[in-house]
Amino acid sequence: MIVRPRPAGLGLIFAMRGSILPVVAPRLVVILLISGLAVWLHHVWPGYFGVDSAAPFTLLGLGLPIFLSFRNSACYDRWWEGRKQWGALLAESRNILRNIHALLPADDPLRRPAAHRVGAFAHALRAHLRGSQDPPPRDWLPAGGWVRRTHNRPGTLLTELAEIFAGRLREGQITDITYRLFSDHLSVMSDIQAACERLRATPMPFAYSLMLHRTVWLFCLLLPFGLVDTLGLGTPVITVVLAYAFLGLDALGEELEEPFSTAPNGLPLDSLVRAIEIAVAETLEEPLPEPLRPENFILP
Repeated sequence: MIVRPRPAGLGLIFAMRGSILPVVAPRLVVILLISGLAVWLHHVWPGYFGVDSAAPFTLLGLGLPIFLSFRNSACYDRWWEGRKQWGALLAESRNILRNIHALLPADDPLRRPAAHRVGAFAHALRAHLRGSQDPPPRDWLPAGGWVRRTHNRPGTLLTELAEIFAGRLREGQITDITYRLFSDHLSVMSDIQAACERLRATPMPFAYSLMLHRTVWLFCLLLPFGLVDTLGLGTPVITVVLAYAFLGLDALGEELEEPFSTAPNGLPLDSLVRAIEIAVAETLEEPLPEPLRPENFILP
């Protein structure tokens, strides 16, 4: 996720880090070349290349931002929903860790494995959502535990946690009320996982995104031929500025649509997982890992 103060003055115009410009720069080069070709053709064969009236492009240019705004709003809702779910996971992890610290005896041999599995769940969920196989950075699971063949590693860890608490209930170490308290925490964590999986497995309708993407490209490619008769040599400049706005919004929507990706505008899952690691270490009175910091204005 991009984290940086807003530049002031000319810095706002020329800021590159955190901008969508590097992503759309190759596309803008194509638009610039097409605009130059339109100017050249209009100069060589005046009257044959160009449109006498820019009214059709004006109408399309008024309607296109509305559709782009709707799509970007829907994509931002997906991004914000993902952030809320991971914020809820951070809060719920702290809650269950606090209860592990308070309700399980200090000499309980399963106290440490239970807390470690809470942290491992965050690692597993991040890897699950990103389609990776990254193990926890610490020795939090038994030997071979992470490579255990399972389609749903986060769910498996929650099941192991439930077995730990159920075993303490059967041994009479905790009451049924205490077990219900832990079970409620696990249910909330499972609901968060399901909500994140829903976001990952249900993207924006492809036909809608494709239609909008094609319309943006057609508008930007045909625009210089509608402006060349009026603007002449100034056509490439105005065309590239407008293309930057439309293509930039389109590219930004693509990044926000996948909130769990590693794109610059994706959610900082690594930082959120690290925050849960810190909570685990505090519960077990272990050395605290350092929080992750932004690098080049990007928080991983």
